[in-house]
Amino acid sequence: MNDGPSRQMMTDQEMMDDAIASQKLMDANYNNCANEATSSQLRSTFLNLLKDEHEIHAELFAQMQERGWYQVKQADQNQINQTRKKFTNSQLG
Repeated sequence: MNDGPSRQMMTDQEMMDDAIASQKLMDANYNNCANEATSSQLRSTFLNLLKDEHEIHAELFAQMQERGWYQVKQADQNQINQTRKKFTNSQLG
């Protein structure tokens, strides 16, 4: 007898992936709210919330990196120089 759809449990990595994706959305939303706040008190409140959200995001990121679940590709020196040149030139023009 079938008691309904089978439920698969999320792995720890899937839960962390979901958490960091949700955190990125929260960061973006609080940033937009702070940018569009009509009063300095409201803007300050959103900026404080955004700071807290960034700290949570950093903790999630560190935990995922520690477990090898979120790898960041290191840029080579040539890529860094090209990017630096691009932005230096765009500021001059």
